[in-house]
Amino acid sequence: MKTQIVVVGGGAGGLELVAKLGASFDRAKFDIMLVDLSQTHVWKPLLHEVAAGALDANLDEVGYRSHAFRWGYRYFEGCLESVDRTAREIVIAPIFDDDGVEIVGRHHIRFDYLVLALGSVSNDFRTPGVREYCIFLDDRTEADRFRQRLLNQCLRVSRTMSADPSVQAYVDIAIVGGGATGVELAAELYNAAAALRYYGLEVFDESRLRVILIEAGPRILPALPEKLADAARKELEALGVRILTGMPVVEVTAEGVRTLDGELIRADLRLWAAGVKGADLLKDIGDLETTRNDQIVVKPTLQTTRDDRIYALGDCCFCVLKPGGPPVPPRAQAAHQMATTVLHNLKRQVAGKPMIPFVYRDHGSLISLSRFSTVGSLMGNLVGGRLAIEGRLARIVYLSLYRMHLVAIHGWIKGSIMILVGHVNQVVRPRLKLH
Repeated sequence: MKTQIVVVGGGAGGLELVAKLGASFDRAKFDIMLVDLSQTHVWKPLLHEVAAGALDANLDEVGYRSHAFRWGYRYFEGCLESVDRTAREIVIAPIFDDDGVEIVGRHHIRFDYLVLALGSVSNDFRTPGVREYCIFLDDRTEADRFRQRLLNQCLRVSRTMSADPSVQAYVDIAIVGGGATGVELAAELYNAAAALRYYGLEVFDESRLRVILIEAGPRILPALPEKLADAARKELEALGVRILTGMPVVEVTAEGVRTLDGELIRADLRLWAAGVKGADLLKDIGDLETTRNDQIVVKPTLQTTRDDRIYALGDCCFCVLKPGGPPVPPRAQAAHQMATTVLHNLKRQVAGKPMIPFVYRDHGSLISLSRFSTVGSLMGNLVGGRLAIEGRLARIVYLSLYRMHLVAIHGWIKGSIMILVGHVNQVVRPRLKLH
């Protein structure tokens, strides 16, 4: 019987890991499997562009089935339901079609080694009304939903003003959370609004858009140095974004967002990007140790604290490298680095060799304000400090992050071809995805 390595979650870390596992292990002796509910992968840091219509996910998504064929692993469509550590099995929930008819029933997949790479979901902090009235950017489905609602509202305003030019109508959008997702989306929305006039909405432009960014903390972009965060704030305010800091949201309704001071901020669209946590299904899954935010606690080797044959990586894991130190932050670069460590440790574990600890190298943070600006810090602990960058250089480095991701999951040849195709698409494809 083959040794079976099962990876649950095809995000940035999980997809890169299965590609490397498939290329590294003898297929005659090892069976590598990826389990994910979605059939395609879209790099999560790009979801704000999908939501604004600036990126056509159909051109950038990766189909798991074709990727699996190329890299020598198996893909199974399904959602993790539970982990049976005694039987060494995971339980996959049944899959239903749009009519509620069962496609695949509940079943079990055995494993010799299991890697949980389920990413994260938005943390609503149990705020009333968030789940009912807000949209999240946890996956492509939600990004597409936001884009469609945005286009509908823009069309409504355009038609209203066409019928009566004296009427002043607006699309009001409230974004809760001043981190990277909220800031990048706010800027991208103005880029999209400016482009709509070229696609049939002649009386609509960015002046018809009113975006408010609400942050509970003292400033936006807490991961960046204060100077760069201030630069981003000034850029957003120049675009027309209203920014509220130090203002927690206490309730969300169908009309808008209510802040701690009692103000009801009316909004046609409400997006929640106020923080992340592990998926609800991870709470005590398989009797593994988890945190209050439903993250799986792992050792510095990225093995779970209660089972050395189960690993966790990326946003779904809670990893403290030094006693009393901070956990590894939930970033794409951390997932990328963790995938490499898990690969090495699986090889060593199979060979009976000692495990190696994960070493996180902070390469800094970059924030893209669409075509308007890019700010960030580079190098991190590589040079013992941070190098602040803005403008053209920052934009080039930001774009290179996605190119590195393409190379990691496709290899140098195909990855380079896809980068070239991406440049061609920027010229020949429409500026916005409108359907």
